[in-house]
Amino acid sequence: MSLARFVLFYLHTIFFGFAAMNSRIDDEIGFMSKALNLHAHRQQLLAGNIANADTPGYKAVDIDFSKALKAAVGSSQPVGLNATAPGHLQPKGGNPLGAQTLYRQPAQPSIDGNTVDMDVERTQFIDNAIRYQFALDRVSSKFKTLELALRGQ
Repeated sequence: MSLARFVLFYLHTIFFGFAAMNSRIDDEIGFMSKALNLHAHRQQLLAGNIANADTPGYKAVDIDFSKALKAAVGSSQPVGLNATAPGHLQPKGGNPLGAQTLYRQPAQPSIDGNTVDMDVERTQFIDNAIRYQFALDRVSSKFKTLELALRGQ
């Protein structure tokens, strides 16, 4: 093998090997970004439920996180809301990745029509906060690993 062919082979291996690694890193960070956005959106919904626990007629809302994440990972384009009437307004960043907001079914209905169960909401709020922190720590760890790799350590 000539020196020129060896250099071309070596450069090809380095370039395409790096491109494949770069793609995996982008995929992982993209996945974690979508998960963080969905967790943040869910946290806002749960906080709204807790804030409206004493509001007569308020219906507790949530998202099916796993279903929303699967849909977000499967789509590469942002999902918008359907406007079924000319007067409908589009949200300003309120529904990331097209997560469908669902009404929570109460275990025991209240007289005033409010469907917020504070025990359920607190549990879901804490669970979501822990999962958000885990995803954030994972992304931070990935960037620290990349930084160490770039420094050659």
